[in-house]
Amino acid sequence: MTMYAEERQQAMAQLVTERGRVSVNAIADQFDVTTETVRRDLSVLERMGLLRRVHGGAVPASALAVIEAGLGERDQANTVAKDRIARAALDLLPPADGTVLLDAGSTTGRLASLLPRDLRLSVVTHAVPVAARLAGSAQIELHLLPGRVRPTTQAAVGADTVAALGQLRADVAFLGTNGLTVEHGLSTPDREEAAAKRAMVASARRVVCLVDSSKLGVEAPLRFAALCEIDVVVTDDDITADDRRSLVRAGVEVVVA
Repeated sequence: MTMYAEERQQAMAQLVTERGRVSVNAIADQFDVTTETVRRDLSVLERMGLLRRVHGGAVPASALAVIEAGLGERDQANTVAKDRIARAALDLLPPADGTVLLDAGSTTGRLASLLPRDLRLSVVTHAVPVAARLAGSAQIELHLLPGRVRPTTQAAVGADTVAALGQLRADVAFLGTNGLTVEHGLSTPDREEAAAKRAMVASARRVVCLVDSSKLGVEAPLRFAALCEIDVVVTDDDITADDRRSLVRAGVEVVVA
């Protein structure tokens, strides 16, 4: 028997409460609906305070502590989608001798590895792994931002990082995010990470967010940018039609890899 949306959502909330953590795919199988429907239902339930969306699924609302995944763990998640996103982002690079700002993250790291060998660029980053990938590249003039390096993201943060970014004017900033919604914008769990990302947004003429679709509809506690501050979102083809329409209505160009 077909369930009404409200009945299905109530049952989903109960399932998450009982199991503690449930993936989007498991919920789709349980209720014989598409993953797009599941993500939409989970967004509704999160707004009602009945659960919390996390990477690839949901946990009970009582699980309020946000545990930030380390870079190594994130690098193993959604690898195919991240590779496609990084390749699509190459089309958004500035012309030769332009300045690119690269945020920390697994997808921005992939972009760093793909930078063309015949395009001269000045690259500024606070991410140690990104800098390590680009060090010694003949076509790259590399600048590593100062600050305290966070073990979780292996990125420099703090007052020195923000101050250095305040002196910078980049042609394009490529940013990662832990979550993206129309209402809350781009968000992350850590206060110092949010401050660094906020400074990156302010320092760039054009801001591009590289985000796999599992993070769409997810809200981390600290917003570092509203959608009106973002020019382009590059994501994978699992983005729902509703999410894409919402982003376009908010004035964001959407590139689907």
